[in-house]
Amino acid sequence: MAYSSFAAFVTALENAGELRRIKEPVATELEITVLADREMKAPNGGKALLFEQPTVAGRPSRFPLAINTMGSRRRMAMSLQLDDIEQLAREMELILKAKPPTTLKQGWELLKQGLNLLHAKPAHVQDGPCKEVIHRFEGEPGRGHDFPTLLDLPILQCWPHDGGRFITFPNVHTKDPDTGERNLGMYRMQVYDDRTTGMHWQVHKVGARHGKRYYERGERMPVAVTLGGDPAYTFAATAPLPDGLDEILFAGFIRKKSVELVKCETVDLEVPADVDIVLEGYVQPGELRDEGPFGDHTGFYTPVDKYPVFHLTAITHRKSAVYPATIVGIPPMEDFYMGTASVRVFLPVFRMNFPEIRDIALPAEGVFHNLVFVSIKKQYPWQAYKIMHGLWGMGQMMFTKYIVVVDDDCDVHNTSEVLFRLCSNTDPQRDSTFVKSPCDSLDHAPTFPNIGTHMGFDATRKLPGEGYHRTWPDLVKMDPAVLERMLSRFPV
Repeated sequence: MAYSSFAAFVTALENAGELRRIKEPVATELEITVLADREMKAPNGGKALLFEQPTVAGRPSRFPLAINTMGSRRRMAMSLQLDDIEQLAREMELILKAKPPTTLKQGWELLKQGLNLLHAKPAHVQDGPCKEVIHRFEGEPGRGHDFPTLLDLPILQCWPHDGGRFITFPNVHTKDPDTGERNLGMYRMQVYDDRTTGMHWQVHKVGARHGKRYYERGERMPVAVTLGGDPAYTFAATAPLPDGLDEILFAGFIRKKSVELVKCETVDLEVPADVDIVLEGYVQPGELRDEGPFGDHTGFYTPVDKYPVFHLTAITHRKSAVYPATIVGIPPMEDFYMGTASVRVFLPVFRMNFPEIRDIALPAEGVFHNLVFVSIKKQYPWQAYKIMHGLWGMGQMMFTKYIVVVDDDCDVHNTSEVLFRLCSNTDPQRDSTFVKSPCDSLDHAPTFPNIGTHMGFDATRKLPGEGYHRTWPDLVKMDPAVLERMLSRFPV
């Protein structure tokens, strides 16, 4: 079932041998990054780290800091209370392909998924652990003592040339002023002072779209930022959901328990009642401020640019809150495992649109979505190009810079094998294509921000009609009987 708090998840990691405690003081300025980066690049993602005494400008923070909590396949599965992330992928596939059951087992599986869907609808409560301490920066004081500001949170300066401290694991809650539809996204937040931050929602993001509507109406935009709580919220915030699908509903489904929502103190928004920290505030239409530089998931610093300003109106938190953080930079990092999990979970959605797809991989070197490998069961000429264009048209996949399509007998999770097919099966002019497309705002390579080109490679076997006029050769393989006989005589 769902985790009752972020601390409960951290405890589960520790009990499973997946977490290491750092008891001595460690600075939030660069020092935590050194240890976290080392773990993230260790075999299989290393360990999660819990810093019991993070220091901010030399002062101890009142909140411990946990990092790399989702930075391995095992921890990613544990964050969703699964033995393996493929379990959730199978649940998604069962729902998408639901048919009348023909056996008792099929009926039971379908019933379980129906019960899980019931959990998708959130519940509304009057109070929750996230309000154990309340401090309003405007109006009447709240309950609790010794109230924190942004400068008291153990917010990281991740890399030497960062423009300051950045909140790196925020779940940002907004809503459409016309329809009331919620959105939960993850946008980094640069801390300017004790009560203001940048809000780095890029032009393609739903948060930016909501902001545009408030700007057009000339109204102040309410925003709530949650930190911690059930890690299912973080996964939902980063998942490539179809536009318009409520992340809170998805979180309820994957955690198999309805999300309890509580009203904020100073803004007209609701947030999960069991999160660790809530930052309430607003974005003022038309107000922009320099944001950056920031050492980003591209492995390079993203430059200074203008972004909206978030004004803090209240902080509420658990008395025993744990501050969640991550870092990004030269891969592999924690986001590689999160991205891989998202692809596994949503592979049934891709297959529903493109049944010929067998598998998809986002190699770490592609820094989240710059490089995608996809294998297909090829049946007709130019089918690979259909897949490229189809994927580029699906949500966040529009940012994919390179797509390599291979046959279904190629393991897309083996980068060496994919590169072998790419080098062996392509004539560069015949088997590549360029398209104009929006680009990731964080990509420094395009000539102009947000717009550029993508490239696709057809590394499949060529069929008649694809400009190939010879017989395609067979792949070199050993006779299975000889292979089995020799392996039995000389085991590995």
